[in-house]
Amino acid sequence: MTPPVVHSLREQIREHILEGIVSGRWQPGERIVERRIAVELEVSQTPVREALRELESLRLIESAPNKGVRVRNLTAADLKESYPVRAGLEQVAAELAAGRLAEDTAALEREVAALREADLAGDGEAQVRHTVAFHREIVRAAGNAVLLHTWESLGIEVWTALSIRWFSPEQRSHAQEHQEIVDAFRQRDPKIGTLLKTHVLSCAPRV
Repeated sequence: MTPPVVHSLREQIREHILEGIVSGRWQPGERIVERRIAVELEVSQTPVREALRELESLRLIESAPNKGVRVRNLTAADLKESYPVRAGLEQVAAELAAGRLAEDTAALEREVAALREADLAGDGEAQVRHTVAFHREIVRAAGNAVLLHTWESLGIEVWTALSIRWFSPEQRSHAQEHQEIVDAFRQRDPKIGTLLKTHVLSCAPRV
């Protein structure tokens, strides 16, 4: 597995577990043993426990007394639930950030360029990473700490990874879709909020 681009040991472990779930190493209903992961990654059990708690808070795994932690049997409907919430937040973010991003789209352009390379290479992990980074730049540009914190709490990386890799197997041009959003910001499109909301909803897995 290609090492994920992350910022902490907990995030690395979270991505390792997520990759195992996505790839089928751990099947729905199967137990994930904290101690085994710690031994495998040569780390203490504390960051493993923290990563598992985060994944549980996102409803990706579940724990029960005397039964340990197990993978939830997720459906497309489960994944789809977060998208209307995310779409509403990003609509607000786009409207707040419109003036700032109309003047400077450099950060967004960098992610589009990276997405273009990921599309050509068929690199699903990079597509997820740069898609999330693109949208984070928009939310960050809104300049609202509450909005950013709420958006981050949705676990965007996790749900985007599962949506793309489990329920959206067909190839799509992520770069082109995001370039259209950049163009709309540059042109000061008065409907930029609605445009971004529609885009996010279109990414939701089909039930």
